[in-house]
Amino acid sequence: MTATAPEQLAHLSARLLHEFSDLSLLTLALTHRSYIAENDNSESNERLELLGDSVVGLAVTDHLFRTLTDRDEGTLAKIRSAVVSEPALAEVAEAIGLGDALRLGRSELLSGGRAKPSLLADAFEAVIAALYIDAGYDAAARTVVQLLDAQIRAATVGPGVHDYKTRLQELTMQRFEHAPVYDVAESGPGHAKRFHATVTIDQRALGKGEGTSKKRAEQAAAQAAWDALTGGENGAGVTRS
Repeated sequence: MTATAPEQLAHLSARLLHEFSDLSLLTLALTHRSYIAENDNSESNERLELLGDSVVGLAVTDHLFRTLTDRDEGTLAKIRSAVVSEPALAEVAEAIGLGDALRLGRSELLSGGRAKPSLLADAFEAVIAALYIDAGYDAAARTVVQLLDAQIRAATVGPGVHDYKTRLQELTMQRFEHAPVYDVAESGPGHAKRFHATVTIDQRALGKGEGTSKKRAEQAAAQAAWDALTGGENGAGVTRS
């Protein structure tokens, strides 16, 4: 789309539980780099995404620390990893209709960008950063915890639900008796760097993924390897040679 309609921004603001005093921040948070490439704009949401990653992580960690007083550090780390993972954030972004509000270039639109988990998760972090700048940390943290409530509760019951690295580690140790190996490469300029991960199991490259951080690239590669090993949800997949 060429612009984000005011009514669409208003609806999204309501779902974010916050009325923005500066709607240009929200518009920027919804602007993907593919839109910049095809329009006369100077900035995408990538800087906001970087900030939002830290805000979301702190908000979730602080909430877990204060509410799960009987859990040790390792358990809290697993729960946090599941909650702030790409699949979990993308799930929430989809639920609040973030994909429909994204400003994407034509090529990204034609490739189904509005439904891509990586774009949705990145945009969610950018939107939280915009909220943080507009209203401060307390407001941003409150929205993060409320929107991620279902993911937090699910991860508290069974940490690692969305954390494919953890799931893959456990599966490969059972099936191959050794851990997966990740190889990560970088591309692009410093302000728009992309990470490309390959995960090798039993001397075979079984998964590749990319993202705006090393963590996300490895999670995407782990998910691809998990699918290869399990045959999706219904098959036995790859076995030991």
